[in-house]
Amino acid sequence: MEGIHPFLSKKLHSKQSLIKQVSAWKSMGLRVGFTNGVFDLLHPGHVNYLQEAASRVDHLVLGLNSDESVKRLGKGPGRPINNEFSRSIVLAGLNSISAVCVFQEDNPETLIKAILPDMLFKGGDYDPAISDTKDKRYIVGSDVVKSNGGSVQSILFVTGFSTSETLKKIKKDGH
Repeated sequence: MEGIHPFLSKKLHSKQSLIKQVSAWKSMGLRVGFTNGVFDLLHPGHVNYLQEAASRVDHLVLGLNSDESVKRLGKGPGRPINNEFSRSIVLAGLNSISAVCVFQEDNPETLIKAILPDMLFKGGDYDPAISDTKDKRYIVGSDVVKSNGGSVQSILFVTGFSTSETLKKIKKDGH
């Protein structure tokens, strides 16, 4: 990628290159974690969440919703604010993230099945104990990770930070 620093571009993966990278890490006995999301307007809550997840594994992989999947999620008009390439580069710049892979599907289950992480992380509004896939607190891919001997954890939110609230403030203040 022209103009993008090699440190950043080496963290950006296709599904196939991610499978190879995760396999290499696992063959060295390293623990791999996975999380996913939109990460549209990065805020302190996101950074804290990602750092906390990364502190529990050797490598943290981030599955990033594609622009089209964000639109299908119904995040609101004009979302995402930043396109998937921009979001990928910003996330790759965080020390807590070892790899970023954009996925096109509505959820990351296919990607989770492909890499079989040792740990799966989601925010505090999700519950690892929920097995009902229709429950909004269900963590997609948790059954796959658990059946492969891995663990699933939710990480508490830092209160006061939300992309939706930031967007409301921008609109209200006219910025």
